[in-house]
Amino acid sequence: MPRSGPKSIAVIGAGVAGCALAAQLRRLGHRGPVSLWETGRGPGGRASTRRSRHDAALRIDHGAPLLNITGDADPLLLQPLLAGGWLEPWSGVIAQLQGESTLKLGQADALGLGQLYRGAGGMDHLGQGLLHLAGENVDAHYGTLVRFLSIEDGVWQLWGRERELLGQAHWLVLSSTLLAHPRSRMIFGWDDVPLKQAAAPLADLQLDHALTLIAGIRTEARSNLLVVLDAVAAAPWRALPFGLLHLDAAAQQHWGLQRITVQPLADGRCAVVAHSTQAFAADHLDVYGTHSAVARMLQLPPDEGREDIVVAALTIALEQVMGLWLPRLDLGQTDRQLMRWGAAFPLAPGLPSELMFCPRSRVGFCGDFIAGVGFGRVEGALRSGEQLAHELLAFT
Repeated sequence: MPRSGPKSIAVIGAGVAGCALAAQLRRLGHRGPVSLWETGRGPGGRASTRRSRHDAALRIDHGAPLLNITGDADPLLLQPLLAGGWLEPWSGVIAQLQGESTLKLGQADALGLGQLYRGAGGMDHLGQGLLHLAGENVDAHYGTLVRFLSIEDGVWQLWGRERELLGQAHWLVLSSTLLAHPRSRMIFGWDDVPLKQAAAPLADLQLDHALTLIAGIRTEARSNLLVVLDAVAAAPWRALPFGLLHLDAAAQQHWGLQRITVQPLADGRCAVVAHSTQAFAADHLDVYGTHSAVARMLQLPPDEGREDIVVAALTIALEQVMGLWLPRLDLGQTDRQLMRWGAAFPLAPGLPSELMFCPRSRVGFCGDFIAGVGFGRVEGALRSGEQLAHELLAFT
């Protein structure tokens, strides 16, 4: 395989942070090769949208339903995304369920603070818009798992599951913690942490410190139920006084759900996404869902009916919560799917921003796990990609 040209950058993970990094690099004048490596079918990560080749009208924002901006200054990429029609303001109603029956309109968790935006036509348009800003000279590899890493003669090597060489670059960026965190061993049964193993011979104290702190970052999982309602069944859902329902601590403990989003479709149907609590997801971490790209690529064993059990439990919880407004609700015959996020939300304090860039080893980190404004949310991912672009350009 030919070696990439000078100033080449390989970005593992095409979530919001990785795409924002590519966009900001180009806007700041970087013209060297940039490659993106992503296990999913397209860009966006948790800010993505489930679509169907057989149903053009179907779209489900099954991860982050919104982008909310809370910082005093907007991210640098926000206005270009709005001007390009990739994002639009969200003016829906957020509500909070307090206890078992009290509804408070206008109250929400951290997702509802600040300025609210959504992807125009789906949250996946956020990632697509960022790559549009990056231009055509970004080499994207979707459905590709980078399993091993090594560095030879100052050039990073990316290897696949069968130790086949996937690509090479002078700089390596991780826009998620998967290849740097011990959870990769626990979840996938790997016998190593890829970046830690590759970095050992480098003796870079800054990178070693960053890896130690990353290893200590705890994350919360989520098991999300996706429901699609036909036009008749969707009518009462579309008439609800809110589009996003957040459950307070007491309600979460009672039902095992954290958030419910109601997403009307253009043809009169409606998609509903019920986000579980961390406690519920932690009890079912080994249930990936039939649509898990990573589970498919790693050829993990089938769940032997456990997915049906999780779907049924989430369905009952959703019926009980929404039964407060939709009596005699029965979702048993609807189209339902499970989406599990193994590391949906990092917990503070995260990785300090001064450790996101390790020039001696030519390694960078970006993502919502970087400490700062927007930590743990899409905003943090967006800002971290912008910041790392500035750091990289000082050396490439």
